[in-house]
Order: sequence, then structure tokens, then C-alpha cells
Amino acid sequence: METLGIFRDVESAANAVDGLVRAGFTEAQITSLTSVPYPDGVLVRTEQRSWFRWLALAGGLAGAVAGFGLAAGTAWLYPVQTGDKPIIALYPTAIICFEVAMLCAIIGTMTGMFLEMGLPSLGKRPYDPAIAEGCIGICLSIHAGGETVHCKPGEEPGECIGEISFLPAAEQKVRAIEIMRTAGVLRVIGEETP
Repeated sequence: METLGIFRDVESAANAVDGLVRAGFTEAQITSLTSVPYPDGVLVRTEQRSWFRWLALAGGLAGAVAGFGLAAGTAWLYPVQTGDKPIIALYPTAIICFEVAMLCAIIGTMTGMFLEMGLPSLGKRPYDPAIAEGCIGICLSIHAGGETVHCKPGEEPGECIGEISFLPAAEQKVRAIEIMRTAGVLRVIGEETP
């Protein structure tokens, strides 16, 4: 279950996040939705590891290998003897290698971009058009009481899911809405995920 609170400014959204964390929710359960790219930690510390640059690098390297294989392999399979010149010429092979490397780096970058943004979205998530107009959304994932939650390796259960998770989901939602109202929420949108 997810609850989305819409806030007018950064201060009220930050107060809501602080209140939710003090109440026992973890920052892993809280995400911010904004039309402005705030630095990490202004609202919520995500500490997510980004694979974006590594996908672009892997695409470029794979493209360089594929480009070399294409140019050198074609010259090797269909040799054209031109005097004492080598069958695999350095400059034409380098040009093809560079072009295919850039093509694959662009494809890797686009793939990384879609993965970072979570597109395509497989589930329905709460959203409000006011976020595109400058408001800030604070989305809280509420886990049902007693639900099994898989933490990351090396992470304690108290870090990936808060103490409040032992309460029933309806009571967690009521407390979250109270905290958001205290912080100055404009409206709260609650929606169950499938």
C-alpha cells in the first residue's frame, strides 16, 4: 500500500519526512517525487547505487569489440590484396570500431536511463499532476504488519523496515496521514498496489 502526500514547499516536505522517520518508518520506505532535481539528502537519502555510467561504459566497450570484429572480420574473410599493404588496415578499422562503439554506448545510456527512471512501470503508483506544477510529493510504502520483508545483504531488519511495521497497515496509514497533516500537506492520495 502506498500513500502520497502533496506539499507546497521543501520545508514542509522535509518536516513530513523527519516526522515519518521519527515515528518509526525508514527512509527506504519513503521516496520523493518532484519536478525539480534536488540533490540526494535534501528530502530523502536514497544511497542507491547507480548503474547508469557502467551500462554506458559496457555498451561502449562491447561496441568497440563488435566494431573491430565487424571491420577486421570482414577484411579477413574477404581479403583484397593491394600490393604490400596489410589486409586489415588500421585507420578504416578504427573508424568502424569508433562508430559502433558510440552507437552501443548510446544504446547503453538509453537503457540505463530507462532503468534509473523505473520505466516501464509495471505497477500502478499514486501520482498527482500538481507535482509537475512545482509541488513536492512524498510517497510512503506501507508494509502490512507481520509481512516478510527481504533486506539487502548485510542490512539489519530494523534498517530496511521500521518498528512501526509491526502495527496493522491501516493504523500505519492513519499515523502517516496525521504526521503529513501536521507538516502541512495539501492533500493525501492513498492507493493500494496490486
